[in-house]
Amino acid sequence: MLSAHDCKIAPSTYYAHHKRRAEPAARTVRDRELNTLIQESYEANYRVYGARKIWRLLNRQGVAVARCTVERLMRELGITGAVRGKRVITTIPDASAQRAPDLVDRDFVAPAPNRCWVADFTHVATFAGVVYVAFVVDTFSRRIVG
Repeated sequence: MLSAHDCKIAPSTYYAHHKRRAEPAARTVRDRELNTLIQESYEANYRVYGARKIWRLLNRQGVAVARCTVERLMRELGITGAVRGKRVITTIPDASAQRAPDLVDRDFVAPAPNRCWVADFTHVATFAGVVYVAFVVDTFSRRIVG
């Protein structure tokens, strides 16, 4: 195609291109080998090991591999380790329910103390379980008043 446009192509370039196309890249070959090792390690450990544990396991077995490589290959394989803990569901949204009115119109600056208080609550994970925290803040001084 390029020779038709009077572009000269060296024969070595042509043959180098065909040689590269015939042989897979070294990274591709290594990735295939590592994919099977990662998959076997993952299955052997009840499908709970993450990238860090599989990386350590492979290095203990004598397979020198970087952790980022294990992470990349696990992502490509679509496997993830087990996540500890239980996700806390704080609210169950109801599309038909009316939202509470915004009484301060998103203006959280008060001209003086004790003129505008806002309340909020959140959850905090502890070793004993989930603890819910509620507090009232004075928008003038931003101090917790309750």
